[in-house]
Amino acid sequence: MKIGFIGLGNVGAKLAGSVLRNGHDLMVRDLDRSAAQPFLDAGASWAESPKEMAEACDVVITCLPSPAASAAVLEAEDGIIAGLAPGKVWMEMSTTDEAEVKRLAQKVLEVGAEPVDCPVSGGCHRAATGNIAIFAGCERSTFEKIMPVLTTLGRRVLHTGNVGTASTLKVMTNYLATANLLSVCEALITSKAAGMDLNTTYEAIAISSGNSFVHETEGQVILNGSRDINFTMDLVKKDIGLFQAIADRHEVPLEISPLMIEIFNDGIERFGEREWSPNIIKRLEEATGLSVLAPGFPAEISDDEPEEPGYEVIPTGRNT
Repeated sequence: MKIGFIGLGNVGAKLAGSVLRNGHDLMVRDLDRSAAQPFLDAGASWAESPKEMAEACDVVITCLPSPAASAAVLEAEDGIIAGLAPGKVWMEMSTTDEAEVKRLAQKVLEVGAEPVDCPVSGGCHRAATGNIAIFAGCERSTFEKIMPVLTTLGRRVLHTGNVGTASTLKVMTNYLATANLLSVCEALITSKAAGMDLNTTYEAIAISSGNSFVHETEGQVILNGSRDINFTMDLVKKDIGLFQAIADRHEVPLEISPLMIEIFNDGIERFGEREWSPNIIKRLEEATGLSVLAPGFPAEISDDEPEEPGYEVIPTGRNT
């Protein structure tokens, strides 16, 4: 299959890199053509428009920063939908709104193509190695058709059900990651205030029931001081806002979620929307006058697991 990829940002560039690294025929596009240059130099082709890409490719992937950006790329006069045809597949890998991805999927279906709602989870460092997890919401027949693409992009692939289910689960997992981040920040600053050695504190959390994926990754760049996790405060605000919107639609009276939104609104007001998300700890550092830093931690997280072939994750209690 010829694969098209639109959106070569922090995550998209790494996912597109997996496509190219594994020998697939790749066409790329980004608003910033310079972001595409490394791919063009490595043998990818360039699409002058989303429509041109959809006409030329069997599968078109979008990985964009917002639902509005995806809508613009799909629905413009020279957008993806204008170039789709029966048998072609659109894969939405952006973190987006369930209702919006369903709306766009319906338009894709109307021209005879197949939509897939397939966000990723696991961090940019795993996207770079092809070891990231992928949720895929689509018809089972479509899932099986694109499985070779999904297992190139990621390691653990979960078919979540119909279009929209993957986006719902994605924003839920990002909500949980944000809750973990905020609790790790509070644990580290409180340990510092109590006079604890932060290297020892990190290890105590890592070997305990308090451990989490976020502690093992973002905790390290917090202690290093770089706070660079390739994810910014505005993106956190978008994701937890999407989760809150799901709860609101279903009249679930959440208590922690609104407080998290309030905290990140304050963080954005103080430090800017493009500040790295782990620097939300600066609110507590400023309030206490303490610095949460420790020697020996990396400035960036890298995936130390070798790239392995992807596979489907089967939910507990299901045979297929």
